[in-house]
Amino acid sequence: MPLYDCMLLFKPVIRKEGLIDLVARIGKHVYSRNGVLTEVKSFGKVELGYGIRKLDGRHYQGQLMQITMMATPNMNKELHYLNKEDKLLRWLLVKHRDIKIGSSEMEDRQDESNRVTNRSIYDESSTDDEDDILGLSR
Repeated sequence: MPLYDCMLLFKPVIRKEGLIDLVARIGKHVYSRNGVLTEVKSFGKVELGYGIRKLDGRHYQGQLMQITMMATPNMNKELHYLNKEDKLLRWLLVKHRDIKIGSSEMEDRQDESNRVTNRSIYDESSTDDEDDILGLSR
């Protein structure tokens, strides 16, 4: 299962209990689809670059949270119920790129070092410019 980050931007007036309630519902939804929440971060109140207009007015601040999860690829479609959530200003689901962990990274580095070829200084394919730099004459 791929790793996803779900960024949630809540309205600034939402109480902490409301945030926890929505995060718990998302967690239950992910868990019911055999997924796992790996991390939950809160960034607190943030100033927005522009106002986000909702039915209750324009918001220039928000409470930002990040949920990291391992979930099925169709999780993006399943989270569209968040569009109707009145506590949220915006939400975004981002898929992590492939990250190499452990020995596979070391194997890739060894493959790269094997591709490098050492050229002999006595190789006849050297150019005249190289000979001039080295102070050699033919």
